Amino acid sequence: MRLDKYLKVSRLIKRRTIANEACDSGRVYINDKQAKASADVKVGDVIEIKFGTRDVKVKVTSIAETVKKDEAASMYEEV
Repeated sequence: MRLDKYLKVSRLIKRRTIANEACDSGRVYINDKQAKASADVKVGDVIEIKFGTRDVKVKVTSIAETVKKDEAASMYEEV
């Protein structure tokens, strides 16, 4: 699954266009490497997002095309 879509579906970032912009500006990393929006996300990858003063680091536990809002947090675990 594309990184920008995963960030939206897992609700780490609210909108796909904002996820795209975050990737383009170099604020998203997969396994400690700067990632583009089109990067492939796999189970076990570690995603790090830099939100201004706050950093979020999560490990991908599952991938799904669509999930309900209350189940979105089960797609990753915080590291």
